[in-house]
Amino acid sequence: MEKIRLLHTNDLHSHLENWPKIRRFLIQRKHEAVHNNETIITVDLGDFVDRFHPLTEATSGQANVELMNQVEYDAVTIGNNEGVGSAKEELNHLYDQANFDVLLGNLFDKKTLKMPSWAKTSKIITSKEGTKIGLLALTAPFPLTYSPNGWDIRFPMDLLPELVSELRDKVDILVLMSHLGVSEDREIARTFPEIDLILGSHTHHLFETGEVINGVQLAAAGKFGQYVGDIVMEVDDNHRLTAATVRAVPTSTMTEFPEDQEEIEGYIARGHALLRAKTVAEIPYDLALGDEEPHLLIDATLQAVKERAQTEVAILNTGLFLAPIKKGQVNQDQLHTTLPHPMHLIRVTLLGRDVIRLVLEMERNRGFLRNYPIIGMGFRGKIFGEIHYSGLEYDAVNRKVRWLGEPVVEEAKYVFATVDHFMFIPFFPTIEIAGTCEFLFPEFIRSVLGESLKSHYPID
Repeated sequence: MEKIRLLHTNDLHSHLENWPKIRRFLIQRKHEAVHNNETIITVDLGDFVDRFHPLTEATSGQANVELMNQVEYDAVTIGNNEGVGSAKEELNHLYDQANFDVLLGNLFDKKTLKMPSWAKTSKIITSKEGTKIGLLALTAPFPLTYSPNGWDIRFPMDLLPELVSELRDKVDILVLMSHLGVSEDREIARTFPEIDLILGSHTHHLFETGEVINGVQLAAAGKFGQYVGDIVMEVDDNHRLTAATVRAVPTSTMTEFPEDQEEIEGYIARGHALLRAKTVAEIPYDLALGDEEPHLLIDATLQAVKERAQTEVAILNTGLFLAPIKKGQVNQDQLHTTLPHPMHLIRVTLLGRDVIRLVLEMERNRGFLRNYPIIGMGFRGKIFGEIHYSGLEYDAVNRKVRWLGEPVVEEAKYVFATVDHFMFIPFFPTIEIAGTCEFLFPEFIRSVLGESLKSHYPID
C-alpha cells in the first residue's frame, strides 16, 4: 500500500501575512516526504497574485512568483486575478522566472487561438512506486473581461470531455486543479466520475474534511492563506486509488517564528518604496475626499474617466477612494493607496429610456448604499459610499433626468463611463440587461487618474 501526499494552496490574494508560516509548513512536509521516501505533490490553484498589495503592484506580480519559487510547486494554475488583473503582456511574462509548471486548459490567444507559451495542458507525475498522477487545470471563464484583454477563454464543459479522455488512460489517478468555484466543481463531479479528485478554489469555499460527489473526492482550502489543503491518497499494489483522507489545515495552528512579522512588514515596505519612486504629476492643490472642499478627488477622477473613455458623462462612487491626494508631487504609491482596486473602466451605451431607468435605480438605492459594506468583485474598500454623476442631473421633485443640461430623449442613444464593478454588483441591473458594455483595457482606474493628472500637471 502506497501513500501519496498532495498539498494545495489557493486564493492567497497576496495576503502575505500568512506566507512565512505556509512556506515553512510546505517545506517541512516536503522534507518529511524525502526522509520517508514518500511522494509529495504541491500545487496552487490560482489567485496567488492580487494587486491590492503594494509589492505585487510594484512588480506586476513578479514578487509573488519569487515567493512561489521558494517552495518549488509542482504545478500551479491561474485565477482571474492573474488572468484579468494583468495586462496581456504582463501575464505573458509573469512566469518567466518560475521554477514550476503552469497548467491551464481553457485559455488561448485571441489572435492565434493557440495556448500561451507559458502554459501546459496537463502534467503527469510518477510516484516513488510507479503510480502515475495526472494533473489538469481550468480557470473561471469571464469572456467579457478576457476578450478585450486579448484572450479567448473557453468554458470548462466544452473542453473537459476531450481533456479527460486524452489523459485518463495514461494515468492511475486523475486530478483537476479547479479555479472554477464550488458549483462548477460539483457539476463536474456529477458529470465526470472518471476524475478522482477535484481541488477547488475561486469561490473561497472551505471543505475541512472534503466532500464526495458521484465517487469524486472534492477538496477546498478557503481563502487568503487561512488554510492549506493536505490530502493523503492510499494506492494499492495495482496503483488504484482506494482511499483519500482530506484535511484543511488552519494556518493559525502552524509554527510561527518571531522574525516572521519582520519579513511580512518588509514586503509591504519594499512595495511602498518601489511605488514611491515612480512619480506621476505635481498638483497645485489637495484632492479631498469630502463633499465640502473646493477640489474633490472624485471630481478629478470623473474627469479622468471621461477623458480615457472619450465620453461626456461618467458615474462613480465615493467608497472607491480610500485616501486623499495631497498637494505636491504625486507618485504611484499614493495612487495605489487611494485606489487599490483591480478595476477597469467600462463604456456603456443605453437608450434614453434605459438611462432614465438606471438613474432611478441609482437614486432608489442611494440611501441604502451610502454606508453599505461591499466585499469582493474587485472592490478593495469598505463601503460603497455616495453616487456622483458628471454630466448627469436628477430632479428628485419631478423625477426627471437631464443629460448635459438637456432632457433625456427616450429613443436616443447615450454613452457614459464607469468602473466594471457597477456591472458586477446587483444594484444596477440595467447596465447589464439593457446596456452594450465595452471594457477598456489594460488600465486600472488608478492608472486612468494618474495619466490624467500627468497630462494636466506634468512634473517640471
